[in-house]
Amino acid sequence: MSGKWLKAVAYLRTSSKTNVGPDKDSDKRQLAAINRYARRAGYEIVDTFYDVAVSGADPVNERFAFAHMLERLLGNGVRTIIVESADRFARDLIQQLLGHDLLKARGITLIAASSPQHFLEDTPTAVLIRQVLGGVAEFEKTTLVAKLKAARDRKRKATGKCGGRKSHLEKRPAAVALAKSLARKNGRLSLRAIAAELEAQGYVNERGKPFNPKSIASMLGRIAS
Repeated sequence: MSGKWLKAVAYLRTSSKTNVGPDKDSDKRQLAAINRYARRAGYEIVDTFYDVAVSGADPVNERFAFAHMLERLLGNGVRTIIVESADRFARDLIQQLLGHDLLKARGITLIAASSPQHFLEDTPTAVLIRQVLGGVAEFEKTTLVAKLKAARDRKRKATGKCGGRKSHLEKRPAAVALAKSLARKNGRLSLRAIAAELEAQGYVNERGKPFNPKSIASMLGRIAS
């Protein structure tokens, strides 16, 4: 073909295995309709992708052939997909819109041979559904944020802490227990002396050095950790 032809790929889908086989015509009919439109509109079909026994209600990004097609398109520069009809792409209207938006966001044009303007026009119904889907997504996000906050509040109420840096008690319970025991047995021990005793028994900080007095005071509950 001459250089004036635009490049496109064909996408076929059959929902039932009973429509697949040499004596069936579903894929042949779809491809013939796509080729007729392509010739009229000046497209060259350079590849064909076929999802066999895939429901029209299944999300397009979960279909094997569709995912393979998208990967190829993003790598070879072709930016047009032609299907026989909108319901061949997806029978469920919401999946049609979600699938179309997914492709549009990647700069890929989707054309239905039976109604070339179907995916190129924003009908009132399409706009409404997008608004509803956006509202549902925002509601789910807000609900999730509220649930996470409630969980943090419950943990904070139960433990007195949620998030932030871990306390010495959380990270080094044995060292804290020893420090408190030393302080109880000899109230005159300085913080540095307790740190030295901890070091002697193998308890040191992350840098392998004795705990500083502030850390010892934190272990003893004299200042916040």
